[in-house]
Amino acid sequence: MKKYSIVLVLASLLIFSCKEAKEEQEVSKTEVAEVSEEIKVPEGYLSVGEKMDTTNVLSMAEMEERYKNLPIGDTINVKYETTVKEVCKKKGCWMIMENGESDDVMVKFKDYAFFVPKDIDSSKVIISGKAYVTEMSVEDRQHYAEDGGKSEAEIAAITEPKKTLSFLADGVLIKE
Repeated sequence: MKKYSIVLVLASLLIFSCKEAKEEQEVSKTEVAEVSEEIKVPEGYLSVGEKMDTTNVLSMAEMEERYKNLPIGDTINVKYETTVKEVCKKKGCWMIMENGESDDVMVKFKDYAFFVPKDIDSSKVIISGKAYVTEMSVEDRQHYAEDGGKSEAEIAAITEPKKTLSFLADGVLIKE
């Protein structure tokens, strides 16, 4: 009886593992089909990060309105056109974007998988990713000020956390 139970358990495991392998195979076929649809970079743009098109792009004013209604902790997936105000001068690992009359937007790059050129201040860009609102600590604010080339006095003047409009970009199109 004991041998029969062991055989039954092993047969059940074998059946379930085959079923899971079949499901994995179907998923990978779908993934391959999605990857094979190539997105072309629009003419006149340099693409950094994931490729994207220029459909459904919000204006800076539309994005400013979305940020006004976005509570801390929520995110929205969006593409919008804006102007680069400042770039990390060490590596190009973050940007600060204009956002109309509201506070500027702090942009970081998904998984630090890519950086932008360090000389794109005042350039027009389209960014794609997740917009969110957070509170930035004093330490982080001072770190970004240092990366941005601020003076010792400007860095020392940062003494309070700040509500920050943030963006985690998965792709950037830079107008050439």
